[in-house]
Amino acid sequence: MLRAPSRFVRSCLTAAVVGSVLVGCGSTTGEPANDKARPTAKTEVTVEPIKAASQLTDVKGVKVSLEKAPERIVCLFALCDDILTELGIVPTATNGALLAHPAFLGEAKAKEVDVIPGGFIAPEVEAILSHKPDLVIGLGDTHGKLAPALKGATTFWAMQPETWEDSVGYLRDAAALTGRTAEGEKAERTFRTKLAKAETAPSDKTALIIYGSDENFGVATPEGDVTASLFPRIADYPWKSRGVDGSYSLEEILAQDVDVLFVETMSFGDANGKLSEKLAKNPLWGKIPAVKNGDVHEVNSEVWAKGRGTRSLGIVLDEATAALR
Repeated sequence: MLRAPSRFVRSCLTAAVVGSVLVGCGSTTGEPANDKARPTAKTEVTVEPIKAASQLTDVKGVKVSLEKAPERIVCLFALCDDILTELGIVPTATNGALLAHPAFLGEAKAKEVDVIPGGFIAPEVEAILSHKPDLVIGLGDTHGKLAPALKGATTFWAMQPETWEDSVGYLRDAAALTGRTAEGEKAERTFRTKLAKAETAPSDKTALIIYGSDENFGVATPEGDVTASLFPRIADYPWKSRGVDGSYSLEEILAQDVDVLFVETMSFGDANGKLSEKLAKNPLWGKIPAVKNGDVHEVNSEVWAKGRGTRSLGIVLDEATAALR
């Protein structure tokens, strides 16, 4: 029986892809899969004005203070790259590959952005500081440990997105700090409009997002996965977090009669091959309706698993709604 790791392992798997190290992750207590309940509240399209600020308390309660609007920003995870692209800013340096996507900078322009060595888990502090950044943005539970080393030399902003609302909040906060308020409002409005439109005609099909590199796959759940948090609004998505010790088996997935499968293949080191191809070796895989009907979609993990921002989520909505028709 193949079992899937708990929901927060997804962020660890993403880290392992870049850093070649699999670290332990915590989780919160969740519930088993439920029936076809969907959010009753529809997405509000109206966007509140964003006011420029040099200091604020972000969407997660973290205080950020700058002397002036930052001009040199280093991104340590892809949400930062996503937000900056939405605001019309090119990061001074990054350690991800999202910018190479054609909906962002594209391969040619992305090569002009310096890459921080050390990988996702352990970016080199000396390399970060060599860019003389006004602001460094990282993922709290991964890069928070860098804060003491950066203190006094630059401002470190630890983000911890769990839902699409968090990502929108971080976009607004970044727009305020950079003074790109009009760009922030436009990006938020574009995303909200797209989500609201998708909500008007939700699919009756049962969807599932899985991620991983081999048979130890994971199920993305809405409680702590930004991309998965969209899905109860656009499809039947009966997957709930089961906490740090919980997991889903292929038997349980088979019992849910999944109609459409989205697969995020995470590559570790020199490993290659699609996750869906590796799972195909298990006889239960072929019995899942989505597999039998050819409705398995290998998606871009840079966008679906790592992007987390409004531009990435807009791409997710486009691809997901097309597949769920």
